[in-house]
Amino acid sequence: MKNIAVIGSGTMGNGIAHTFAQFGYQVNLIDINDEALKKALSTIEKNLDRQLNKGTLSEAEKSATLANITTLTDMKTGVAQSDLIVEAATENLELKLKIFRDLDAFAKPGAILASNTSSISITQIASVTGRGDKVIGMHFMNPVPVMKLVEVIRGYATSDATTETVMELSKKLAKVPVEVNDYPGFIANRILMPMINEAICSLYENVAGVEEIDTVMKLGMAHPMGPLQLADFIGLDVCLAILRVLQDGFGNPKYAPCPLLVNMVMAGNKGIKSGEGFYNYANGVKEAVVAAKFAR
Repeated sequence: MKNIAVIGSGTMGNGIAHTFAQFGYQVNLIDINDEALKKALSTIEKNLDRQLNKGTLSEAEKSATLANITTLTDMKTGVAQSDLIVEAATENLELKLKIFRDLDAFAKPGAILASNTSSISITQIASVTGRGDKVIGMHFMNPVPVMKLVEVIRGYATSDATTETVMELSKKLAKVPVEVNDYPGFIANRILMPMINEAICSLYENVAGVEEIDTVMKLGMAHPMGPLQLADFIGLDVCLAILRVLQDGFGNPKYAPCPLLVNMVMAGNKGIKSGEGFYNYANGVKEAVVAAKFAR
């Protein structure tokens, strides 16, 4: 397995492309937007420079990594010779189903089709293809070049051979793959999102303020980041989408998103990506302050 295609050049897509390219794989990074691809390459170069400054990467390795990445706006051409295709598009079911229908038509018969979805059913995604045994979840964590975990999700029809291939491939990327079965939210978000939602509810009910909630979880539970700040990093729109998948998938009201979260997303306050969520990022991530709406 040498040729990798990544669909989507956003935060997760460019991180996945970066990681595969750094480990010597030939990567086609595909997006419908040429400007998005230029931005992705710029982000990858900045992240490589960060590794260079930390001494974890040489100048030669940086150059080789960039040389391993080709950007394209034509999916059919981009995936034609790929051994593995990783979809990293927006967390939207209809979009993913369309992409996988196209991938099934364009990819060579032996290619594995993986989704970086954080909550959408792999079984449902696989159902629109004619190769359910070769469809799998490959849920990387953000930032991809740094985080070790890959949640490997087996759909109902995913074969043992496909699972073993992806598990071994993840190890070759210096990641730690964990195999899980295909149920709403898998493991990571089934546990994480109710915690984030409860933190938002605690704020909504005025139990404590933003900094107080995050401080309790950091100092009391040894979390490196508080749940409200983490939600900002993930994207409040993404958190909302995942909670709705959990709510619909289990039919359990305990997964219902907090009204405050719903309102914030509708108002356009989505966290870091919009410049404000529970914190304000006008002066950058490292100098974030509690948003004026929640200031005490």
